[in-house]
Amino acid sequence: MEVVNALGRRKSAVARVFVSEGTGKITINKRDLAQYFPSPILQYVVKQPLNKLEVAEKYDIKVNLNGGGFTGQSQALRLAIARALVKINPEDKKALRAEGFMTRDSREVERKKPGRPKARRRFQFSKR
Repeated sequence: MEVVNALGRRKSAVARVFVSEGTGKITINKRDLAQYFPSPILQYVVKQPLNKLEVAEKYDIKVNLNGGGFTGQSQALRLAIARALVKINPEDKKALRAEGFMTRDSREVERKKPGRPKARRRFQFSKR
């Protein structure tokens, strides 16, 4: 099997994934998964598509991750891994779609408007 690549985004985070056959090693920006995401919850989020298809020990994954915070990065990575797994085996798409791993979460930060302190919040109103 050749190297399969995919892209995942969430907020301002971008994950570029390169999947090849291997032993289940995940390397993010030349660091181990546990080192990059110390939180077990974020590690779980990243591994969700692999665990769903029971192929966690079958592929090595190299990742270029930039932008955003930890949660956005982990969700961008989850989407990228799911897309790469579908490229490898298109029959898995239905199972991953049912779990919601194939859907790009398009919510972005709303811009601040003039005359307001935040996007929707108004300045405090004083009657007198």
